[in-house]
Amino acid sequence: MPTFPCRACGAPFTIDEPVPRDAECPQCHADVRACVNCRHYDPAYHNACRETAADPVDDRRRRNFCEYFSPNRAPFVAPPGAAADAARAKLDALFGGGAKPASPGGTASARENLEKLFEKKRPAGDG
Repeated sequence: MPTFPCRACGAPFTIDEPVPRDAECPQCHADVRACVNCRHYDPAYHNACRETAADPVDDRRRRNFCEYFSPNRAPFVAPPGAAADAARAKLDALFGGGAKPASPGGTASARENLEKLFEKKRPAGDG
């Protein structure tokens, strides 16, 4: 059985060919028979596919009925920004999550807090 990496999470897995339409990655459960997992997939091409006879596909990460699907066995390369997203998730987990939005009724807005910080204080006995 051939092995190839999932283009959603990078986990390698083995699957018989032809790849069934309902196949999923055992780790992240992403659709396997999707354009992003195909050797013909290339965002630089018209219709994001090197196969000129293939029908257009709306969502390239979802399973489809393309007759030209052939698993891409090239090593997985995470898309730009994925490392930053992973680092942000680790920081959020370490420090208890990101900045929480102020509640509409109770907490002062950031602008109000900034103005309070820099407002002039009146001397005692003035007024």
